[in-house]
Amino acid sequence: MIIKTRGIIFRAVKYSETSIIADIFTEEKGLRAYIISGVRSKNARVKASVLQVMTLVDLVVYHRNDRELTRIKEIKAAHVYHSIPFNVVKGAVGLYMIELARKTIQESEENRPLFNYLYGAFQSLDSTTESVANFHIAFMIELSGFLGFMPGGTYSDQTPGFDLTEGVFTSMAQSGHRFLDEGQSQLLQTFLRTSIEQSHSIPLNREERKAFLDQMILFYRLHIENFEGLNAYKILETVLG
Repeated sequence: MIIKTRGIIFRAVKYSETSIIADIFTEEKGLRAYIISGVRSKNARVKASVLQVMTLVDLVVYHRNDRELTRIKEIKAAHVYHSIPFNVVKGAVGLYMIELARKTIQESEENRPLFNYLYGAFQSLDSTTESVANFHIAFMIELSGFLGFMPGGTYSDQTPGFDLTEGVFTSMAQSGHRFLDEGQSQLLQTFLRTSIEQSHSIPLNREERKAFLDQMILFYRLHIENFEGLNAYKILETVLG
């Protein structure tokens, strides 16, 4: 069966002398692996630049439910980034976002709300003229909702702490659970009430941002089995520093 779909390049690795295998999160079929032949040959019909991670693409693919690896018939860029490839900070933020998505999204079935969120987030990162120093943190928090563990409840005088283990704001700490302190709990509430496009308005210095990001990574580790560390974290830390 041949289908047309939009996609987001999660990863591309060399396969044989001229081919590439790409993990692509698609609008129609979720996360899929495709082989693209002849990409690294002189007369390649598909440019290697189209298969760079983060690229938003339009695809025509051969689909079979009984195969994990199928072939791409046509692929082209659906959106040409205007600033991410030329802005070191945006590039580092984008790499962090795509690695987080790749390590948390495994479903090989349609999930249009999640796809549309990711697609729009990368377009927003590319188009914004504001600071993106908080963009990846807002992305992590919003993405958690699509992954099934969006923080629950609200920060208040009665519930001044956030239980990372249970994923809710609470009034008292439970033994053996991991918690945000009151200041970080209030900061989490601020992020929950602020869109990713407006995340630049949240005032944070380098130390505060790093400390809070460390807690959000812990939050993911507590809620996603076998969640690994993020290689792009160190790159991002260096760039934002």
